Amino acid sequence: MESVELKIARKDWFYITFIGVLFGFLLSLLVYFLNPALQAVSTIFFSIFTGFMIALFSAIFITVSNNFILPKVHQKFWYLISFFFSFLSGSFGFLFAYMLFIMIEAPIAIYLSPFVLYIATIIGMMTFLVGMMLHHFIAMKYRHESYKNTMLELRLKSLETELNPHFIFNALNSISELIHMDKALAEEALMRLSKLLRSAITQKSLISLEEELVMVQNYLMLENIRFEGKIHFKTQVKLGLEQQLVPKFSIQLLVENAIKHGFENRDLHIALSADDESILVCNDGKKPKGITYGTGLHNLKRRLEILEVGSLSSEQSDNVCFKIRWKEV
Repeated sequence: MESVELKIARKDWFYITFIGVLFGFLLSLLVYFLNPALQAVSTIFFSIFTGFMIALFSAIFITVSNNFILPKVHQKFWYLISFFFSFLSGSFGFLFAYMLFIMIEAPIAIYLSPFVLYIATIIGMMTFLVGMMLHHFIAMKYRHESYKNTMLELRLKSLETELNPHFIFNALNSISELIHMDKALAEEALMRLSKLLRSAITQKSLISLEEELVMVQNYLMLENIRFEGKIHFKTQVKLGLEQQLVPKFSIQLLVENAIKHGFENRDLHIALSADDESILVCNDGKKPKGITYGTGLHNLKRRLEILEVGSLSSEQSDNVCFKIRWKEV
């Protein structure tokens, strides 16, 4: 059983340690005002060290309970177990610091000797209350993050490029015409359309570059039925980069965009190159006055950001090019 409520980030440990040290410092002020005759430096040092020990025991107990105890018991007992360990963290942290300082006969330890068990109990109760507040804070924080991640996933699904329905209608019309002209080619085209549709409904948001290029080839085979073989696609992928993850239908979208805006009833050449830094997709078709990002390109750019894969940019010189630059790790 895994729950976000059992996960504590490094920043949360900083909060726990800071609260422990602050708690110790405040304790030192209390003790010092109760008995100003005590050495101020040793009193403050003892109290801050006690705070560190409370934080250390909290780290130990939280790690043990979250990894080995809470996952094995019903969630309704989590609060009870967590608060019990919060009490132990305060009591054990204080007692451990006390035993070290009594060994060196520190004045503060000698002064506290008659009340050590009472103080350990009181501090345990205080860390119990602090632990209860921290528990609610961390639980609320991760519930919020879980909700945010869920919303991002839903947003990602809505942004994932779907096959253009006009393309599907055109492909079906082309296949219907092929049935009377070339049944073998019509059968192959139908199989490729089936693979494309199967890819469109897959749950994976990221696929390998190799898989994406196979889908692009299937897409272009169907498009070339309509464009009479005038769309030419050339790839140059650095060896070993075939398994690089890319958003599903990302390259297909750039190729589709090149055909939609670049085709001029003559041969259109689309070239893809991929290296360790980026993927570059260029075409030698019609050059627009300016490159604008429509819904498809805007969604691809957003998907790259959400998936933390890279960024999308464009440039125009002799050819119209779009670049997906990998995110630096």
